Amino acid sequence: MVDLSTILAGFADAFTIWNLAFVLFGVVVGQFVGAVPGIGPVMAMAIAIPFTFGLDPLPAIAFLVGVNKGGLVGGAVPAVLMNTPGTPDAAATAMDGYPLARDGKPLKATKMALFSSVTGDTFSDLVLITVSAPLAILALRMGPVEVFALMVFAFSVLSGLIGNSLIKGIIAAALGLLCASVGTDPENYTPRLIFGIFDFYDGLPLASVAIGTLAIAEILRRLAQMSGEVKSAVEVKDTGDPLDRRVSWAEYWACRFTMLRGAMIGTVLGALPGIGSTAAAFMSYASAKSASKDPGSFGKGNLHGIAAAESANSAVVGSNLIPLLTLGIPGSVGAALIISAFMIHGIQPGPLLFQDQGRLIYGLFGAMIMANFLNLWVGQAGLRFWVKVVSAPESIIFASALLLCIVGVSMATGGIFGVIVMLVFAGIGYLMSSFGYSVVIFIIAFFLGPRFEISLSQSLALMNGDWTQIVEYPIALILLLVSIFSIWWFLWRAGSHKTTSSQVTVED
Repeated sequence: MVDLSTILAGFADAFTIWNLAFVLFGVVVGQFVGAVPGIGPVMAMAIAIPFTFGLDPLPAIAFLVGVNKGGLVGGAVPAVLMNTPGTPDAAATAMDGYPLARDGKPLKATKMALFSSVTGDTFSDLVLITVSAPLAILALRMGPVEVFALMVFAFSVLSGLIGNSLIKGIIAAALGLLCASVGTDPENYTPRLIFGIFDFYDGLPLASVAIGTLAIAEILRRLAQMSGEVKSAVEVKDTGDPLDRRVSWAEYWACRFTMLRGAMIGTVLGALPGIGSTAAAFMSYASAKSASKDPGSFGKGNLHGIAAAESANSAVVGSNLIPLLTLGIPGSVGAALIISAFMIHGIQPGPLLFQDQGRLIYGLFGAMIMANFLNLWVGQAGLRFWVKVVSAPESIIFASALLLCIVGVSMATGGIFGVIVMLVFAGIGYLMSSFGYSVVIFIIAFFLGPRFEISLSQSLALMNGDWTQIVEYPIALILLLVSIFSIWWFLWRAGSHKTTSSQVTVED
């Protein structure tokens, strides 16, 4: 499907000074925002997308990938030093990282997190590079009916796995599909839900919706929680022993099976839509503890606990791109934002991507490998600096982020209309998160809306409007049956949890 010359040309494009500079900048920005609790790589990616509009596709997307990778490394810093994870998936890292830092070994804990993160990330990238092209060939054999069934399955899994309520997840997905239908019909090009506003003819701007619901809504929530106090600098104890400031090769090698297990867990879970890095980190941590000869040492500063969590959550980054590049279906918010970057540059993710943009994709693969080495280098050089970043005042951080959001959306949409849409969706995102509706599902459904609608209309045309003909498409039928089973299972699980909780309350 992709010849060797295209692969080599893609890697050659990646390893240029220009792309190296953008990947390095992305890694630095990612580690910076990851080290500040409450910001995180997703918000940084949402803010950065409009600023990549004038770049070529490869440096633009490589920059966003660098931000995502660096954010996971940076998120471990406040988790270890303050017991305050910079990203949700770093909560598992804090379970052993913070006790180790309190024992006077903060640099050992942060360096172990860094080494494990780079190891897991590199493992998943290698899986992505070797697996994605054959999967894309398989995906090309799927017609509109199979694609429609696959997207129904993705929505059912996402609705059940993300958030605490399946019903609220389905409502969030339906709202995302409704917002995606604003504009012209992708099949007949007739206007819908435009309310006489000419700017709605092209639909709601991707950048405005993403930044509004993800970044601005989170900024508003964090500003509402501010107490007016300026955070003090983090005090880090140091034993003075050089051995407590580094991770020896023997210590790293002793954790090799833990990191391999975590990387495999993160890679598998990352390839499944909706599970994410947080679940991977805690599952890896639990498996490392159960496999340990000394499980009682976990939670008290065990290096294996840090290695398990960080190798798993970082492995999700690479494998998240497997369904994105092969099927055009994002498995996380970060992947959805990368899809929006592809679309801003006129590139449609999916199985034809390797055929039409093979050089770009292998250039992206080269940039991902390069980002791993830069993550290691920047992390080792900047660990002491990130300690200062942790104590940055929230008022300065969030005010700067708000200004960047407004400027970025104005640049991406070409005027005040995009800013207004961003502010409206900031309010919608704030209300959704306040009432327990998943913003993640909403964003993914919004991105997939037009493709979902086209596959549905094509499926109806192929079956002449008779859904009983679905039996002629066995793969689609299996996916739809699995979707129904998934919804039933999630509802049954929610009901059993409620029953258990009520029994515990009565006994108390």
